Amino acid sequence: MKAVMLAAGIGARLGSNIAEPPPKVLLRFGGKSLLEYHLEILRQQGIDELVLGVGYNHQDIEREIAALGAQDFVRTVFNEDYREGNIVTLWTVRDELRCGGAVLLMDADILYDEELLARLINSPHRNCLLLDCDFEPGDEPVKICVRDGEIVEFRKWLSTGFDYCGESVGMFKLSSDMAQLIIAQTALYLDQGRRHEPYEEAIRDVLLTAPRGTFAFEDITGLPWIEIDFAADVARAETEILPRIVSMTAKRRAATVVKGDNDKGAAQDS
Repeated sequence: MKAVMLAAGIGARLGSNIAEPPPKVLLRFGGKSLLEYHLEILRQQGIDELVLGVGYNHQDIEREIAALGAQDFVRTVFNEDYREGNIVTLWTVRDELRCGGAVLLMDADILYDEELLARLINSPHRNCLLLDCDFEPGDEPVKICVRDGEIVEFRKWLSTGFDYCGESVGMFKLSSDMAQLIIAQTALYLDQGRRHEPYEEAIRDVLLTAPRGTFAFEDITGLPWIEIDFAADVARAETEILPRIVSMTAKRRAATVVKGDNDKGAAQDS
């Protein structure tokens, strides 16, 4: 399976005092860039390749890829119009989504526990996104509204009744036919001159018009993750989210060692 990641934006809302701040995928937490965290998790989950849609200061991203020795795993696709909406970046990587099989579409500016991606990949649903019910209401989160077990809205603002809602993590598992529909809808937006739209709007249009049961979700409430949009997110990622991720990773590894020892002991007893 291939992962396609949108990483072209400027990150202007971070409010950095630096004249040219790094692309958000190069922000560092615990001594590692977001890109390095992505690579570790994607490889651990058996992903074959990562394609990055890049734009702003893309040379710095290329240098980080080389420094990590990941040239055989990561390719970049350049969006020269990266100052426009991220829907343009989605269009730029359209050929990468036409891979003929399942594909992951992801935001690059997320720090997350590996279990999130594992749940998405291992979901029995061909088309799936991740939902977190523990979120702060407001205009910023992209909300997933659910009624009778089905997604009935996918947007920053609420426009319909629902049983409950959560925040979208910014990770999607798409079948080949679903990816084609999203690409076609993206083309329609660009033909209409809607180049500053968030890419989620194209996904929303396809999601809400698809037959019932076509697009599902996995609830990851309680798992640590954060989208990096503002300076406060950077601080929270470092002081709160990363320590939780490190703790959960250590517990999983310890449990794996114990299980391995138990399995070895059982085999010897037999």
